[in-house]
Amino acid sequence: MGSVARVTESTPLITSPEPSVEGFVREYLRELNFTQGTVLERASINDKYLALARTVRHYLMSRWMRTTNEHLRTQPKAVAYLSAEYLLGRQLDNALIAADLTEVASEALASLGIDLADLREAEVEPGLGNGGLGRLAACFVDSLATMSIPAIGYGIRYEYGIFRQNFVDGWQVEEPDHWLDNGSPWEFAHPEHEVTVSFGGRTETVTEEVGDDTVERTRWVPGWKVLGVPYNYMVPGYRNGCVNTLRLWSARATHAFDLEIFNYGDYAEAVRAQTFAENISKVLYPEDSTPQGKELRLQQQYFFVACSLRDFIDQLLPEGFDLHRLPERVCFQLNDTHPVIAVPELMRILVDEQGFAWDEAWEVTQGCFAYTCHTLLPEALEIWPVELLGRLLPRHLEIIYRINDEFLDEVRGSSGDDELLVRRMSIIAEHPQRAVRMAHLATVAATKVNGVAELHSQLLRDKVLADFARLWPEKFTNVTNGVTPRRFVRLANPGLSGLITEAIGDGWVTDLDRLRDLEPMADDPEFRRRFREVKAANKERLAGFLERRDGIEIPADTMLDVMVKRLHEYKRQTLKILHVVTLYDRIVSGRLDPEDVVPRTVVFGAKAAPGYAMAKQIIGLINHVGSVVNAHPEVSRVLRVAFPANYDVTVAETLIPAADLSEQISLAGKEASGTGNMKFALNGALTVGTDDGANVEIRQLVGDDNFFLFGLTEPEAAAVAEAGYRPSAYYEENPVLRRALDLVARGEFSGGDRRVFEPIVSNLLGEDRFMVLADFQSYLDAQERVETAYRDPDAWSRAAVLNVARSGFFSSDRSMRDYLDRIWHAEPMEA
Repeated sequence: MGSVARVTESTPLITSPEPSVEGFVREYLRELNFTQGTVLERASINDKYLALARTVRHYLMSRWMRTTNEHLRTQPKAVAYLSAEYLLGRQLDNALIAADLTEVASEALASLGIDLADLREAEVEPGLGNGGLGRLAACFVDSLATMSIPAIGYGIRYEYGIFRQNFVDGWQVEEPDHWLDNGSPWEFAHPEHEVTVSFGGRTETVTEEVGDDTVERTRWVPGWKVLGVPYNYMVPGYRNGCVNTLRLWSARATHAFDLEIFNYGDYAEAVRAQTFAENISKVLYPEDSTPQGKELRLQQQYFFVACSLRDFIDQLLPEGFDLHRLPERVCFQLNDTHPVIAVPELMRILVDEQGFAWDEAWEVTQGCFAYTCHTLLPEALEIWPVELLGRLLPRHLEIIYRINDEFLDEVRGSSGDDELLVRRMSIIAEHPQRAVRMAHLATVAATKVNGVAELHSQLLRDKVLADFARLWPEKFTNVTNGVTPRRFVRLANPGLSGLITEAIGDGWVTDLDRLRDLEPMADDPEFRRRFREVKAANKERLAGFLERRDGIEIPADTMLDVMVKRLHEYKRQTLKILHVVTLYDRIVSGRLDPEDVVPRTVVFGAKAAPGYAMAKQIIGLINHVGSVVNAHPEVSRVLRVAFPANYDVTVAETLIPAADLSEQISLAGKEASGTGNMKFALNGALTVGTDDGANVEIRQLVGDDNFFLFGLTEPEAAAVAEAGYRPSAYYEENPVLRRALDLVARGEFSGGDRRVFEPIVSNLLGEDRFMVLADFQSYLDAQERVETAYRDPDAWSRAAVLNVARSGFFSSDRSMRDYLDRIWHAEPMEA
């Protein structure tokens, strides 16, 4: 799907160049000379990279146009994926393997004296996502293309992305991510398809003559408008001829420049409208602790869904299409609550612009949307103050009120006079302020609501949205997340990929269930030896990468213990660093002989939201503990801490294949799914984890003997909380825990200054909402089992091979099949 130029069956399409070395050289030099405007001898690295990217594009573009034209011609049911973020990663290698061009490109460039690896390094990763939510969206659109499903991804083209993370004296500092500065060769701007988006103003009632009747209608009179300019990205399927589209929107002013004001000398005012409009697509997740930040976030969310709905209706449907049949043509998938404002927007289009009766419009709307909930934390389910939403989108608030009124009539009809139930289920919350609960709106409107792991979906039905599940049990389903094997095994781990292909053939790349055929190899000593060689080579590659990028040294012969994910208290990076402090304390105090310690390097990767003070404190603690540990001559021989700044997909692709141990240690019942846990297992890392999110399914599939389980279960954690959790009791009763916390409290890692990490210590002792202290001893016990297991390399390798062989379920291709069967009901197209 996509709005590239429409063609007809009689319009000839220029075919892609032949994939020969000579042809590739010819195309490459043409791009270098005629697009970059330079010759090979004078070209910069960036010139050479841009020419390469555009050359590779040539081999995909005719497939893209054919795919798009076929979708426009046949009008199949499509998936429109609405997501606030897409964490794409670098595009070059993905395009090369999709087009089966890696060897040709490498040989062609070598003939010109260019190393493909140097140009890979020149690519800047698009700053379009934050964490698992955005990476999941990127995996999903990859799988949809690989499965030839008609689909289009919609999002925002953030000028500066989330932010670029640096550390100053161990503390996080945010900087703009200038990912667009050197050009973005993978995008195609289409200003001719710009969309006007309205904000503010008021509503009014108007009368219209419809046949012999006079009809009253509501009209929105906006206060201001902005334009959405679309940028298309190709989403190539893996060697199947299908290329779908990711369409991202950039905001600009309707009148960007006022020459008259400029000529009067008020230069700032002359471009005020442009600055105001462009703020909408400046950064991902602007800091929302201020009223201005909250307003900007809501502007972003409405901006991209308004653009996307209008684009689908105007550009991808045939002229005169009967919108009563829209559910036959599209399912708009709401990726969390960020795009939920699309529900009243579609109602507004149908009722106000298309003249639908309310009930007709609501039936169409309910048939078009599905909602994926990605959280179990109540505070992560977005709500918008009525005052803000009414000021910014007055017509939409009116529509939401009516949806809610009719929904609550249904609730009362099924439950009688249970006003407490009505208040709980209402889309409008009354306290502490009147606000719109976006998760409730999504659940009321969606044809299906799904969680993203079996445990998460169960808790969604039983706790988070329990009242709705009792009213509409048929609405709720589960689709466990997955990751694309193309990027996270085939590309990221070429050594393992080659070993797997040699053993079972290459069909696993698009059918990950075939990894099961590797199971017998776990008992083959020669295969295990080669598996260990691949892991050792990956560690060597990581060491070189981190030394070049960050000046971080990774010892060669070390267990690589990795915890990479968003920095949030529920993910419990604090528990991991307390384990490090415990090991440090035992060695320094002489209670543990370094000769008895398995050498271990603990690698963290995490960003904290700019306004999340406690998360930034935890980053500071990790880095300060790391500085002390790494500087200690005795401790550093067997224990090191590494925290490369600005963890992203590029770092992940190098780090994950090298990892021995995967840390998935959130409090049970708090992580929706996780996808990092899947990537590590697929690359042969063993998991230490709680029974939380998709950990449950990983453990069931790989086997208890190949997973290090610890911690409270979700029912146990709920019971502890219900009984009145007192974290200080664990501190008082556990001398090991007490020593670790006391070291932090007395300033061991802050130059003797007790005040620096006092907020962390006080929080853990006084509140500890995510039960770090309750799970501490169980976690230490699990880590002792890890050390024992790692001392036997052959047995560890066997467990690692079984993790790979039994993790095929966690392919995003399988996730897409589940969505298609349970929710979307779209069919693949012939390539």
